[in-house]
Amino acid sequence: MIKVNENYLKLKSSYLFSEIAKRVASFQSQNPGRKVIKLGIGDVTLPLPKVCIEALHKAVDEMAVKDTFKGYGPEQGYAFLREAVAQNDYCSRGADVSPDEIFVSDGAKCDTANIQELFAKDIRVAIPDPVYPVYLDTNVMAGRTGHVSDGRYENIVYLECTAENAFVPDIPEERVDLIYLCFPNNPTGATITKDRLAQWVEYARESKALILYDAAYEVFIRDDALPRTIFEIEGAREVAVEFRSFSKTAGFTGTRCAFTVIPKDCCTYTSSGEKIGLHGLWNRRQTTKFNGVSYPVQRAAEAVYTAEGKEQVKSLIDYYLNNARHIRRKMIDLGYECTGGDNSPYIWVNARRDSWEFFDLLLEKAGVVCTPGAGFGRCGQGYVRISAFNDLESVEEATERIGQALSA
Repeated sequence: MIKVNENYLKLKSSYLFSEIAKRVASFQSQNPGRKVIKLGIGDVTLPLPKVCIEALHKAVDEMAVKDTFKGYGPEQGYAFLREAVAQNDYCSRGADVSPDEIFVSDGAKCDTANIQELFAKDIRVAIPDPVYPVYLDTNVMAGRTGHVSDGRYENIVYLECTAENAFVPDIPEERVDLIYLCFPNNPTGATITKDRLAQWVEYARESKALILYDAAYEVFIRDDALPRTIFEIEGAREVAVEFRSFSKTAGFTGTRCAFTVIPKDCCTYTSSGEKIGLHGLWNRRQTTKFNGVSYPVQRAAEAVYTAEGKEQVKSLIDYYLNNARHIRRKMIDLGYECTGGDNSPYIWVNARRDSWEFFDLLLEKAGVVCTPGAGFGRCGQGYVRISAFNDLESVEEATERIGQALSA
C-alpha cells in the first residue's frame, strides 16, 4: 500500500494566492463587463529591460550554431553570471563573497523552500508573523511542526511583527536553530537597520543557529543607510545564507532566474557536534536534483550588470516605487496607517477590520484586488498588502476607485 506523507494533510486546504484567484474568478464570472485591477500578487507588469532581451536573442542565436551551441550547463550556474553577481552585488559593497559561493537557480521561492531539506527534522525553527507562506509551509511538509492550534502550528517559534516593533521581529528569548528573515519585508514592506541586523547575526553566532535571509527585494532600497545584503554585517558569513532573485530586479517572473549565496564559512552540525560545511551539502543537493538554468536566461541575467542594464533596471524600479508612493499617499490621505512603499514595492495597510472583509469590499465595490494580511499569519489579521506592480495609469485608477469605495 502506497502511503501518503501525512504532513501534507496538516497544510491549510488552499494556498493564499489560490484562494485569491478563486474569489477573483468568481467575481469576474458574475461581473463579466467589469474591469478588475490587480494590486495583489507581486507579479511585475513591465517588460524585460531592452538589454536583457538583446542578450537573450543573441544567446538563442548561439544555440543555433554548432560551434556556440550549449548543452547541459554547470548546475551551480555559468561562471560569467556568478562572477558578475559577486563583483556587482557584493564586492562593490564591501561584502566578501566569491563567485564559487553563488548558486544560480530558477527562483528564490524554490531555494527558500528546498534548503530546509538539509536540516534535521527536530530543529527549532523561528519564522516571522506575518510571513511569506513558503517558509512555513515547507517546514510543515517536512514534518517539523505539530498540528494547527488557534491558527498556529505547534513546534514553531513565531516572531511577531507588529506596529509596536515597526514590523521588525525581536530576538527570541528562547533558543532557536533556524531563523527566517526577509528584508525589505514581504508582506509588510518594512526594512531593517544594520545595527538591528547585527544583533541577529550575533544571536546566531552565540546559538550556533543559521539565518536564512531573503533579500529578493533589496533592489528597491533607496536609503543608503540600510543594508543591501546581510554580508555587510561582520560575522554573517559564518551563520547566514542569502537568497536573491532577478524576478523583481529585472522583471524575470516569467523568465526565471535567481541565486543563493552560501559562504564556505557557513556550517551546520551533526548530533555529536561535528561541523559540516553547508556549501558542500547544498552543492551535493543541487547536483542531484537540479539541472541548472538555461544558457540564454543566464546571459539575459548577466546583462543586468552592464552599464546599460543598471540604468534600465533603475528606471524599472523607479517606476514601481513611484507607484508605491502614490498608493501610500492615497491610503494615508484616506486615514489609513501604512508601512512600506518607500524602500519596498509593498504597502502594508491597517484595514481597521477583518482582512478578508476588506479584500471583499475592495473587490466588490472598487474592482481592485489586494492581498489579505490574514493569509500571511495571525499578526497579519486586520491588514492588507497592496502591490505597486502595475502600470501607473491602472494604479491611479485603482486608488481613485478605492477612495470612492471607502468614502461611500
